[in-house]
Amino acid sequence: MVPNRRALFGGLAAVGAAGAFPATGSQLAPSGFDRVADGPFKPSWESLNAGYAAPDWFRDAKFGLWAHWGAQCVPEAGDWYARNMYLPGQRAYEHHRKTYGHPADTGFIDLYPKWRAENWNPDDLLDLYAGAGAKYFVAMANHHDNFDAFDSKFHDWNSVRLGPKKDIIGIWSKAARRRGLRFGVSNHSAHAWHWFQPAYGYDPEGPRQGQRYDAFKLYAVDGKGKWWEGLDPQQLYGGPAMVMPDGLASVAEANKWHEANDRVWTETAPLSNPAFTRQWYLRCKDLIDSYKPDLVYFDNFDLPLEQAGLDIAAHFYNASRQWNGGKLEAVINIKPEHGRLVPGVVPDVERGLRSEISPIAWQTDTCIGAWHYDREIFEKKRYLPASEVVHRLCDIVSKNGNLLLSVPVRPDGTIDSEERRIVQEIGGWMARFSDAIHGTRPWVIYGEGPTEVMSGMFNEAKQKSFTPADIRFTTKGKSLYAIALGTPRDGQVSVKALAKGGPHARRPVRRVTLAGDNAPLAYRQDATGLHVSVPERAMHPFGVALRIDGVI
Repeated sequence: MVPNRRALFGGLAAVGAAGAFPATGSQLAPSGFDRVADGPFKPSWESLNAGYAAPDWFRDAKFGLWAHWGAQCVPEAGDWYARNMYLPGQRAYEHHRKTYGHPADTGFIDLYPKWRAENWNPDDLLDLYAGAGAKYFVAMANHHDNFDAFDSKFHDWNSVRLGPKKDIIGIWSKAARRRGLRFGVSNHSAHAWHWFQPAYGYDPEGPRQGQRYDAFKLYAVDGKGKWWEGLDPQQLYGGPAMVMPDGLASVAEANKWHEANDRVWTETAPLSNPAFTRQWYLRCKDLIDSYKPDLVYFDNFDLPLEQAGLDIAAHFYNASRQWNGGKLEAVINIKPEHGRLVPGVVPDVERGLRSEISPIAWQTDTCIGAWHYDREIFEKKRYLPASEVVHRLCDIVSKNGNLLLSVPVRPDGTIDSEERRIVQEIGGWMARFSDAIHGTRPWVIYGEGPTEVMSGMFNEAKQKSFTPADIRFTTKGKSLYAIALGTPRDGQVSVKALAKGGPHARRPVRRVTLAGDNAPLAYRQDATGLHVSVPERAMHPFGVALRIDGVI
């Protein structure tokens, strides 16, 4: 007898009583599928924290690129479109109403057939990304809109059945690995149960006042004769967990309700819908087992959905050891609040930095634009410039971190000309100086210079630009690298930390070259620092990286 997911609720990822929705054919789990892989890791924080350390491949890679790509890119109107289109007053609501129709008539469900990926060339993009110095590539497996971009065994709303009708994750993974890149997936769907609740709401004012949006009205029986016939929209929208009450009479009142209810970011499992938690667990385990990623990024402040997330973490670590002859090669990213260091995972700082060297490996994830493609950013040339990407990369690496950079993808699967130029410019700097980045470790201090760096998530917009006087240090073997974050003035890089007699210059400098170059550079070392003359031909507008021998 093959149990369905309702019958499995008492197993792993314990979620309580029977689920809110009946199982469909794609949600049948083979006997034993839900078991955590055998190995030393148990599904508890005590076990994860005691037994995990970031693998060397991740600590050596330093730089990854990310395709944060799905149906929310179809409108080319920025991030969180699938939620914000149901919130009157939001840019996405106005865009949707003018472009596709009122959300009571045309919901986000109707955009999935418009995501066709018709010009997608993963080989071209991954050649570009590898050429930019990326050593790992991450693809979005699902977002808060609850749609799987892979051949999902437990969720009919997926990219093989609908939209592109392609196994997006499978194709990405093969193309990345052909280029020697480590492959990762990002999983954001644990928040779908509350994030998508505005789709059950209504306009609190105006000509369509009180008319419920599509999620409130659509069920499997309504699909007859439609493109989604045989599917249940409630499985996509997550079910009515916290429906906006009747009677709200202003946008301000509705916004206040959403902020207090479904906008609250929580990692707890929804008690009213244990089926959601169980299905999330099966989908995530299927993703890991089918594609064997090196990295799983969770868009969560803790492991998702309580015990379900702990089960997945233990399974992934144990399975990774089995895939790799007993060697743990797996990385899990979560975003611990307030910059906490969590040794059982690799903590991630979204759109932010750290002010000091971390004792454990960590990662920043950010984007050159909006997380989902936004045409306005392209047209107004508001992307993060390549120089700032390189400077942040150097700062992050000097503090024991990695940078995962998203390059937004258009709905057809291409990137625009500005994005391509930025990636190529990053590659131009990395082609010359990546020896100071890849395979390095922090020094005793991360750097020097006038520009203050603030710790924390979501504060990168407040970060001042770095200057040529800002220096960041990395090490490799017996070599110290000093990276100037800008074009040196008068052709000279001065490193105050290497002043004769200072606490960090315990030995005299013996030789200075550019990173990746054997030609010696002229220098002098005195009581004010190490002063290196860099010839004009060796300059780069983003800055230069020096290799210094003798001091370590």
